[in-house]
Amino acid sequence: MSHTEIEITAELVRDLLRDQHPDLADHLLRFGARGWDSQMWRLGDDLAVRLPWATQSADALLRKEHAWLPALAPHLPLPVPVPQHLGEPSERFPRPWIVTTWVPGEPADRAPATRAEEAADALAAFLTALHRPAPEGAPVGRGRGGPLADHAEGFAEQLASATGLGLIPDPDAVHAVWEDAVAAPEWAGPALWLHGDLHPANVLTADGTFCGVIDFGDLCAGDPACDLAAPWILLPDGAADRFHGAYQPAADAATLRRARGWAVLRALGGILIGDAGVHGRPGGKPTWGPPAHASLRRLIATAR
Repeated sequence: MSHTEIEITAELVRDLLRDQHPDLADHLLRFGARGWDSQMWRLGDDLAVRLPWATQSADALLRKEHAWLPALAPHLPLPVPVPQHLGEPSERFPRPWIVTTWVPGEPADRAPATRAEEAADALAAFLTALHRPAPEGAPVGRGRGGPLADHAEGFAEQLASATGLGLIPDPDAVHAVWEDAVAAPEWAGPALWLHGDLHPANVLTADGTFCGVIDFGDLCAGDPACDLAAPWILLPDGAADRFHGAYQPAADAATLRRARGWAVLRALGGILIGDAGVHGRPGGKPTWGPPAHASLRRLIATAR
């Protein structure tokens, strides 16, 4: 990550609001979180401000959300951050920024879903609603939604790194899940709308089930298998079958095989990020480790 040279402070956010959206400038402003691409500040009770800070690609991701998400959000059964205002680059801050609705809840990496049936049904309803044919001109993913084989090098590197750190007790079993997924027939249907980044930090929970989905920066069109990794990543043990029974139209066997491959990629990434967090390495997030280890265990058990 290459961090922006401009320090993002409450005073800066307040000044940006005064310049471009003065009607919001007096709302209570509180720091929210730092993601891979953007920082989030809560604005009053119902809004949030997101500003790019860590990657150059964050600008395009925010503009993409502003362009596409308002039309998709009304059809989704879980709350999502709906863009309200797009802040344009200025002398104070030479990058775009966005005001969205605030989605309450706790990230699932900190508060995992525990009510298995309710969570499976909520996730299935959300993806059933989202996975509709995307229009011509819909955004292309950053390596999401395309052929799984394109990620073979990344998979090999992550598995080798995690194994070398002593984090993978049975690398051969992980490799077997991946090889089966890559061997599955590719997606032959229309390009469907995808969230593209359904990991535990981007799905919110309350009372043991899912209550919101955030961070649509990787919104794109493609193979639904990318998103259908989510049951193994997000749900408690034994809930994946409930999800697959509720998701419509039911995924075919090849799509489920590819989905397991996407889930393996997500799990390996989470395991490495979690380990980095435990040991204080840059970019680490210790809460990512436990759900990633659990998902990998579930994937291996499913394959066997």
